[in-house]
Amino acid sequence: MSLFNVFDIAGSAMSAESVRLNVTSSNLANAQTIGDSEATTYHARQPVFSAVMQSLRGDTVPGGVRVAGILESQQKLESRYQPDSPLANEEGYVFLPNVNVVDEMANMISASRAYETNVEVMNTSKQLMLATLRMGQ
Repeated sequence: MSLFNVFDIAGSAMSAESVRLNVTSSNLANAQTIGDSEATTYHARQPVFSAVMQSLRGDTVPGGVRVAGILESQQKLESRYQPDSPLANEEGYVFLPNVNVVDEMANMISASRAYETNVEVMNTSKQLMLATLRMGQ
């Protein structure tokens, strides 16, 4: 395995965490939107990550991470009786998204820290490689 694989792995992890931050931002932005039916109301979304494996001289080694997909939550939406709302259905109910703001904030902090950690991995690897090159002079 090449030392440069560290950059590929950390870079792919940073890309995946960026997707997670964007999905979390979307969830938070839509947390208070309402709809007239369960089908048209925003549902919370979560990215699914998977490991990328590489074949190296007959061995399978980690090669990074990728976003396998973005899943929509199947949790039941909250309905609220608001007959005066222009979005109320025939019975007078509106539907609220199944976004838990506290969970989303924790998810955002986790994704941000994971992204920062991968930046540090790349910076440390770069410094180690530069120090190794200087030793060879």
